[in-house]
Amino acid sequence: MLEAPQQTPSQPEAAAGVSSLRPALAGIALISGVVNVLALTAPLFMLQVYDRVLSSHSLPTLVGLAVLATGLYAFQSLLDIIRSRVLLRIGERFDHQLSGRVHEAVVRLPLLTRMPGDGLQPLRDLDNVRGFLSGQGPTAFFDLPWMPLYLGICFIFHFWIGVTALVGAIVLISLTLLTDLLSHRPTRETIRHGMARNALMEAGRRNAEVVSAMGLGERIAERWRQANAGYLAANRRAGDVAGGLGGVSRSLRMMLQSTILGVGAWLVIEQETTAGVMIASSIMMSRALAPVDLAIASWRPFLMACQSWTRLKELLAKMPDTRSVMALPAPEKELRAENVTIVPPGEKKPTVQAVNLVIPAGSALGMIGPSGSGKSTLARALVGVWTPAGGKVRLDGASLDQWDKSALGRHVGYLPQGVELFDGTIADNIARFEPGPDPAAIVAAAKAAGAHDLILRFEKGYETRIGEAGSSLSAGQRQRIGLARALYGDPFLVVLDEPNANLDGDGEMAVARAIRAVRERNGIAVVVMHRPSAMGVVDLALMMDAGRVKAFGPRDEVLSKVLKTRQSNGGAAPGAQGYGPTARSLGSLRVVANETADADEPRLEDAGKPDVKH
Repeated sequence: MLEAPQQTPSQPEAAAGVSSLRPALAGIALISGVVNVLALTAPLFMLQVYDRVLSSHSLPTLVGLAVLATGLYAFQSLLDIIRSRVLLRIGERFDHQLSGRVHEAVVRLPLLTRMPGDGLQPLRDLDNVRGFLSGQGPTAFFDLPWMPLYLGICFIFHFWIGVTALVGAIVLISLTLLTDLLSHRPTRETIRHGMARNALMEAGRRNAEVVSAMGLGERIAERWRQANAGYLAANRRAGDVAGGLGGVSRSLRMMLQSTILGVGAWLVIEQETTAGVMIASSIMMSRALAPVDLAIASWRPFLMACQSWTRLKELLAKMPDTRSVMALPAPEKELRAENVTIVPPGEKKPTVQAVNLVIPAGSALGMIGPSGSGKSTLARALVGVWTPAGGKVRLDGASLDQWDKSALGRHVGYLPQGVELFDGTIADNIARFEPGPDPAAIVAAAKAAGAHDLILRFEKGYETRIGEAGSSLSAGQRQRIGLARALYGDPFLVVLDEPNANLDGDGEMAVARAIRAVRERNGIAVVVMHRPSAMGVVDLALMMDAGRVKAFGPRDEVLSKVLKTRQSNGGAAPGAQGYGPTARSLGSLRVVANETADADEPRLEDAGKPDVKH
């Protein structure tokens, strides 16, 4: 069985998950004891029939024995049914207790480290453990301790019958240990190759458009075939071990049963025992070795469950349950970064170093810089997606780790570069799947993002189902709905990572109006941009280059500094190459993107007025 580990502070969920099952497992052990005692019905019935009924020719004795045996068989069958149902519910209870933590770990772990395979192995591990607990495998382990009872009865029948049964039991137990020795490595290899195969399949599914458009189907398929061949080979090796030793076990059990019959027949000929003892000992031997046979057949699922349980314990130790924290008042003053250094998950080298900034309420910060300068990395840290390796991000003086995640989420709006939506309706996604959301708040968020009219053009409007990851929407539509989700509930802090990446001129104007609205309600907006079309609506600017802050302060001062640096460097400011193809020069950043706006639209440099003074 899966042994309960010592409870330590690092893995309380794992220990609690098993410890809570102990009463049910104790009940299973008790039922198994009664079942194994009732299993004596068959050999004892045969013994009485051969030694009493046949010798006395007593029909009433036969009828009485038959009625008694039928009742005992029925009771044994009932207990077997109860045992299988209890095992099924033990597996379900185990799943209920750990599935929430496993889901949380699968969602949170990519933010802390690189996930092997497709990232869903913890869920498969939970399925492996639950599947083993719910199956017939555990019954073998509950029945094995009763083997000495059957062997002892064999010795009571006759010494040589007992010796034969004992030798057979030793052989089969040795075969079980050999199965364990030979199965560990193939089972681990099967799981490893399976993870690699699943990761390639998921990558192909996720990039189906690229695969189709660029004719990569055969190459991707060949990579998957090679991974699948490795998985099948490892699975074959594991199956060969389990199947081969299982076949040997079954043959040996039948051979031993025949040997018991032969020894019994010899003892009957020598008149040292009766024919009833010969038949009964053969049945007894079969019952004694049945758990060993079942254990060998279940050994592979048992090993997979053990390895899965080990990984689950390690996972839960790495991902301790989030502690409850005291509720904090809604933020309303400032966002502050104090000497923030960020190391991306799975990396050792920081990509953002020593960032210090203060953004007061009512302000909007525009982050500019070349690709790879650390803008998106810093944005993730500002909303708590990545935990800084050094320094703190604070809202009104409280670091983000002092906030409850759910409570903090109500005050934060975030639009990442790659907008990911969930399967559900447009309204569900905008409302962040909040139970019983206010329809007026959903519509207000959509209007703030300039998405209301776009949504009404769908046949079912806000009730339109968008499919997995928003697959039924265009990139621009996903961007608008993602922006509406970020603005839902008027959060204090709104962080937008390249919000105009997939938008047309109207969309860019909607972004500018949304940033202005955040400032007007005394919130904070942080905008990461490659195109400077929204610079006119921000009052602060942050220039990033190579993971460090090159300039931070009022927008015009930062842009003037960048322009001077560009001129002194002969036209190339640090980190300015490739930035803002919409602007003709860095000096035009204060008045940009007006060429794409309609004549009756407000100009972007006016959208942010009046600017907040610092």
